[in-house]
Amino acid sequence: MNGAVALDRIRIVLTRTSHPGNIGAAARAMKTMGLGRLVLVRPEVFPDPVADARASGALDVLEGAKVVDSLADALGGTVLACALTARRRELAVPARWAREAALEAVASTSVGEVALVFGNETSGLSNEELALCGMPVMVPANPAYSSLNLGAAVQLMCYELRMAAMAPGDAPYLAGQPASFDEVEGFFGHLEHAMIDSGFHDPDNPRRLMPRIRRMFGRIRLEREEVGILRGLLSALEKKT
Repeated sequence: MNGAVALDRIRIVLTRTSHPGNIGAAARAMKTMGLGRLVLVRPEVFPDPVADARASGALDVLEGAKVVDSLADALGGTVLACALTARRRELAVPARWAREAALEAVASTSVGEVALVFGNETSGLSNEELALCGMPVMVPANPAYSSLNLGAAVQLMCYELRMAAMAPGDAPYLAGQPASFDEVEGFFGHLEHAMIDSGFHDPDNPRRLMPRIRRMFGRIRLEREEVGILRGLLSALEKKT
């Protein structure tokens, strides 16, 4: 696939951004690397003149930004969501390094849309937000001082995406059609409902069951046909009860 076309299928998602200047800095970082699709989840302030000033000529990216109410809304229609995190999480899928993740993200654009997700400047992504993303991503920064500001993190990842798109090299092999975010979330909802109905899962005493199940399935990239099989199995079992 043409590199520019691949980049057009990648959306940069900023969640709960507290300072409008960081939105402008992210827009500038995106445009320098050829990305133009910005999605904002509940920004504290937007639009704002400070964002315009920090964008330094990338006003078209800001003007085209989409504002949504939830991360789930921002990820609708994607086949892969990569989430930047500065630390390893107990029940998260094993993280990929930035360069490896960029290669897989670009490869995945051949079958659908991809999202790269960045959290709030102070608190980062919540565990619930991270659970919605199929691939945690870490930057191999100095472990004694690993904190990147939001604009720098977006710039670094956009650079890696551009390098992967321009010279993909040995891109990861994609065996089949990946399940979309909506299909995977539909499966998790169906599974949770079936577990509650069967008495296996008590929502009043969840014991972190769903995060563990998400991690288990997150170790693989579910394909659309596999989700269909799993949901068909659940439906068949529900009819027996």
